[in-house]
Order: sequence, then structure tokens, then C-alpha cells
Amino acid sequence: MPNKDDDAKKPVSETVPDQRWKLQVFYLCFYGFMTQIRPGESFITPYLLGADKNFTQAEVTNVIMPVLTYSYMAVLVPVFLLTDYLRYKPVLVLQSLSHVSIWLLLLLGTSVLAMQLMEFFYGVTMAARIAYSSYIFSLVAPSRYQRMASYSRSAVLLGVFTSSVLGQLCVTLGGVSFLTLNYVSLGFVSFGLVLTLFLERPQRSLFFNRPKGAGDGAASAELDKMAGGDDGGGTRGWREATLCRMLREVGALAGQPQLRLWSLWWVFNSAGYYLMLYYVHILWSEIYPTTDNRRVYNGGVDAASTLLGAGASFAAGYMKIRWTLWSELVIGVVTAFQAGLLLLMNTTSNIWLCYTAYVLFRGSHQFLVPIAIFQIATSLSKELCALVFGVNTFFATVLKTVITIVVADKRGLGLSVHPQFYVYFGYFTLLAVVYLLAAVGTGIRHSCRKQPVELALAKGPCQLPAEVPAQERSPEAGAVQA
Repeated sequence: MPNKDDDAKKPVSETVPDQRWKLQVFYLCFYGFMTQIRPGESFITPYLLGADKNFTQAEVTNVIMPVLTYSYMAVLVPVFLLTDYLRYKPVLVLQSLSHVSIWLLLLLGTSVLAMQLMEFFYGVTMAARIAYSSYIFSLVAPSRYQRMASYSRSAVLLGVFTSSVLGQLCVTLGGVSFLTLNYVSLGFVSFGLVLTLFLERPQRSLFFNRPKGAGDGAASAELDKMAGGDDGGGTRGWREATLCRMLREVGALAGQPQLRLWSLWWVFNSAGYYLMLYYVHILWSEIYPTTDNRRVYNGGVDAASTLLGAGASFAAGYMKIRWTLWSELVIGVVTAFQAGLLLLMNTTSNIWLCYTAYVLFRGSHQFLVPIAIFQIATSLSKELCALVFGVNTFFATVLKTVITIVVADKRGLGLSVHPQFYVYFGYFTLLAVVYLLAAVGTGIRHSCRKQPVELALAKGPCQLPAEVPAQERSPEAGAVQA
């Protein structure tokens, strides 16, 4: 039987008004689902290369696409800070306005400059995703974070899947042109803008709008309150001091092996992953050029990769191994697998084989994402966790920008899509070699530490050396569920 005293100890947000936060979470999830319904998104590249816009492949690859990476890097930090300072809703409105701008430019723009501006707004929408993913934390109590975050993430994945399937059905079965599909997308993103206007603006956020006395880096139970109290969170100097202190704390935490390893994976592998995503549609158009829009299957492939990614993420949650020992090996094997898939995608002339390799590539990356999140977040407060992921994403974006300037931009090497994918293959191969060498080093160190333990145990349990690490004293220690 539930204890009334326990209920009395719960934060107010967990007891009253109960129906209100449920309604807000449902609306946020519905909003997250609807804003992903953009059936023309999977077909933007063939639309630009086709008769509707008639841009050359060199223009799309070396002039238009690089702007996405540059704009994302330029707006990432300002949007990250403004999301917290303005308390989420204004940034979500900005994201919706940017989505509307993207499809207006796709429909009305005819010049390379207009398409570059379209890619700039695309970068803004990508940077603004942080507003949606963190908004949920202002609606519910800390005890509900994990479950509610999974709901909001599932709503987004379901929206992406529905959008991709809808687009593919319209093109293949309905014979809908890419131009018409973009008009449909404009209608959906306009509806998403209307939905954004009805989102409630929270009174609290992680860094700038905190309750009094919440200056400590630990997670505050007050962050979820939607009304009442002071929304200033202290003076400007206090804010700056808090952020500076948290940045110094993040620097100190960089010495933790697992945090460092998975943060480096996030930086290096995410950079290569997103570069592949940006240019793979151009690769498909090169492998399988067709004037029959009904035989372009980008939407179906995106839907399949979304489903596999969701399943891989779910499966990763049930992996129970000793991550302190096996992390480098798991990352190395997956990265080597991805390198092989990139080579296959770039050398095959069979479009279905290329599609399959793409789906497997995305699924393997999504398999490691929840593991990385768990390994990074397990020893951090909510505020520090947000800051660490923000820093990791920033460095990944910087690396991605450098690679784009050197490899893709016409002011650099200006490589066409096939040579680019050879570069990405070499990049992932190099990463795999480094990870596997690190795994060998970890195994050797573990073996060297294990020998003194076995000798001590042979002499008797009382002779176990005091300096033996804690995880060596218990075979089960270090085995965590990601």
C-alpha cells in the first residue's frame, strides 16, 4: 500500500496539478511528432538536381551543401545559450520559422544564393533541436526525466518514420511530383509553427533561470516548477560565475577514462556520421540517375534506417558488459564495420546494395549513441551533462567544418561525391585502427593487473594487495547496463 507520508515528501510538481503536466507532456510529444512531418525532406537532393531546379551536381556538392555545416557551426553556441536564457519557447518558434523559410526558398528560390540561404536556415533548425530535447525537463519532476525523455524521443522518431513513409508513398504510388511534395511539406511546417505558439514558456531552465540557492552544480528539484517564484535566478555576475565554474568542472572531469573515451567517440564519429548523411543522397543520384521520380526510393530508405536505428538504440539498453574493459573493443569493431559499409556504398553499382549499407551504417551508429549517453551521463549532474554534450557537439561541429572546407568546398579540394566517400572511408578506418589499438592496450593493462591479484589469492584472501583497483576485487564490478 502506498504511504501517505511518502507522497507528502514528493515535490509539489509530482502531486499537483497532476493532470496539467500530463497534458503539457502530451502536447509537447504531439508537437514533436507533427514538426517531423516533412514528406519532401528525403527528396530535396533529387529535387535540386532534377528539372524543377536544374542545379548541377558540382553546385550542389561543392557550393550549396557546405553552407549547412558552416551555418550550423556559426549558430550552435548562440542557440545553445539562448535556448536556456530565453527558456526554450522562443527558440522553438525560431526553429519553426526557419522550417517555413526552408520550404519557401525551395519553392520560390531559383539561384545558388537562394539555396545557400536555404541551407543556412537548415543549420538553424538543427542547432535549435536542443530546445525540444531539453524542454521536457522543465515540465516534469526529476524522477520522471528518463521516462518522459523517452516519450519525447519516440515521438520524434515516429514522426520521422511517418514522414519518410508518407513521402515515399506519395512519390511511388501517387505519382506526386517533388514540387507538389514540397508544397505539402510547407503546409505541415506552417502547422508546426502554429503549434509552437501554444507551447507554455517555462519559468525555470538549467543555467540562467534557476531558483535561488540553486547555484550548486547538482540537479535541482526546483527546475521543473512551471509557475511562481523568482524567475531571475540571481544577478548576471552570479550567472557568469556559475557557468565558468561548471566549465572548469567539466575540464577536471575530462580525466575520467570512460568520460574521455566516449566524449572523443562523440566528437570524431559524429563528425564523420553527419558528413555521410549530408552527401549520401548525392551519391545515390550518381549511382542511380533516373528521370522517373517514382523510382526514387529515398523516403523508404530513410524510413527503414529510422526503424533500424530505433531498434538498435532499444537493444543497446539491454547490453550488460564490463564497459571499463570492453568499450574500446566495441567502438573499434563497430567503427571498422562502418568503414567497410562506406567502402561498399562507394564502390557498388547496385543501388539496393548501397541502400542496405546506408541503413546498416545508421543503425550501427544509433546503437552506440545510447551507450555513449549512459557512459557520459552516469556520473554527472543534469547541468554538467547538458554542458558536456554541448561541448562535445561543438567540437564535433568544428571538426566537421574543417573537413568540409578541405574536402568538399570548392575553395578547398572541391572533391566530387565518390572521392569524398573514399576520404570518409579512410577517416573511419583510421579511427577503427586507433580504437582497436587502444583496446589491445587496455587488455594488456588489465592482464598485468590481474596477475598480482591471482598471486595474492593463491597466498590467501588476506594477502590481497591494498593497491588493487576496486573493480578487480569483484568480478561483477564495472558491469553496467547501458
